[in-house]
Amino acid sequence: MQVKPEKVDVIVVGSGPGGEGAAMRLAKGGKRVIMVERLPRVGGSCTHVGTIPSKALRHSVGQVLAMRQSPLFSAVCRQVDVTFPKLLAAAAGVIDKQVSMRRDFYLRNHVDVHHGTARFAGKHTMEVEGDDGSITVFETEHVVLAPGSRPWRPPEVPFDHPLVYDSDTVLSMAHTPRELTIVGAGVIGCEYASIFRNLGVKVQLINAREKLLSFLDEEITDALAYHLRDRGVVLRHRETVEKVTPADDHVVLELASGKRIRSSGVLYATGRSGNTEALEIAKAGLEANRRGQLDVNEKYQTKVPHIYAVGDVVGFPSLASASYDQGRFAAGHILGAGGEESLVKDIPTGIYTDPEISSLGRTEKQLTEENVPYEVGHSLFRSLARAQIEGQRVGMLKLLFHRETLQILGIHCFGSQAAEIVHIGQAIMAQPGEANTLMYFVNTTFNYPTMAEAYRVAALNGLNRLC
Repeated sequence: MQVKPEKVDVIVVGSGPGGEGAAMRLAKGGKRVIMVERLPRVGGSCTHVGTIPSKALRHSVGQVLAMRQSPLFSAVCRQVDVTFPKLLAAAAGVIDKQVSMRRDFYLRNHVDVHHGTARFAGKHTMEVEGDDGSITVFETEHVVLAPGSRPWRPPEVPFDHPLVYDSDTVLSMAHTPRELTIVGAGVIGCEYASIFRNLGVKVQLINAREKLLSFLDEEITDALAYHLRDRGVVLRHRETVEKVTPADDHVVLELASGKRIRSSGVLYATGRSGNTEALEIAKAGLEANRRGQLDVNEKYQTKVPHIYAVGDVVGFPSLASASYDQGRFAAGHILGAGGEESLVKDIPTGIYTDPEISSLGRTEKQLTEENVPYEVGHSLFRSLARAQIEGQRVGMLKLLFHRETLQILGIHCFGSQAAEIVHIGQAIMAQPGEANTLMYFVNTTFNYPTMAEAYRVAALNGLNRLC
């Protein structure tokens, strides 16, 4: 017997940042919204296996490292057995709080959440299969796809072996390895290299490129490479893996250069793939690329105009913060508002290595290639009173600005609280005309001692370079 479809205004697939941003705005705009989440709890991969657990891990490891380095607590801390599974248990508490908070968002805004697998049955029809095998059919005016992504798994790598991990399965690691080889030196690979090395694990980082994180300012990437090596991470650039041979208690990697690396675990972090297979998007007239990603226009519409896609499934920048905004912008277009996309021309990056990295705007390389007359202002953290008080002597704030107009063109921060510090500059860069200049930082009184004072120091340093 054919099931009669239930009519709704919008179906949102995926309760990660992109889906949540879309669902909340649509609900507040008076639309009847259905949220479909494949996991048994809301929050998406970001909450359960991505941003939240990895950053909670990093924070816990940072606390342990700080205590071990402190003359007051080092003796006591060395007697405490801190293992990777114990750190994962601490992160689980944060996840539970996030899930509870986000579940309440849907309840308060009267968004029905269906846990199961969504798939297209037509351009305006979707089926949701529950864990019990039951199927609910919906007929909808619009669809917002935010299914997220998963780690890309090269087919030749034996991920079924217990010592071979990806960035999802590493969160179920039941022991602390002696050595770990990380394949892929993108954001995830670099973050986990910092986490495991600070836990005392011997880490080797395999990078297929010339440098780490080539989308960042070169001075920042050089600083990151230096400090990773200084901590004991072995960096291997311009290397690719040809063969992975696991044994009972170790894994051997054979590199294209002829090198052989043996370690007690391997973590693959070589990119991510969009979760589009189960959606059966062909029935809606859509097609994904080889990484499972969908093409969208500036309004986040796919080639089928009433179907939108946001978040990891559309590719770069694949940031939780950007995904949330994309979801809100897509919802705004559905509601007939729209236009807000122009308000976010620069999205800050936050990379939670140790030391932390955040950047906004253009790099020196980009400005040079564009023939923009720019100058640089630096503030080294070791010269700031607040950093000295906290023992944070590593790091810097770097301002790029136009030599003639003094307009801020780029902000690059490396060190403690970098992802927080960058937002001060972001607020000024977003201002129109003359409000966005280096002189704001020169003429503003900052609390003392603070890390924010780095802006005044960097601005004065930049002005001194002008002739």
